[in-house]
Amino acid sequence: MNPRVKEAQYKSKYKLILTFENGEIKLFDLASYLDYPIYKPLHKESFCKKAKVFNGTVVWNDFIDFDPDTLYLESRPFAAL
Repeated sequence: MNPRVKEAQYKSKYKLILTFENGEIKLFDLASYLDYPIYKPLHKESFCKKAKVFNGTVVWNDFIDFDPDTLYLESRPFAAL
């Protein structure tokens, strides 16, 4: 099992900075998921910015979330300046 998300911050258009339980900080790009019907509302940046952490993953409402393993495996290391 991969580490779960403990903090999420919207960085820029369709990108999230994620802090995981193991202390890693990674950048997740949502852009490749926006063509899936469930993620269509994320096209609206004002909605996309409402990302929050719930139960170790990122959610926007009761219907839109990501598998926590996807967030960990498909994000890349982020070096904060």
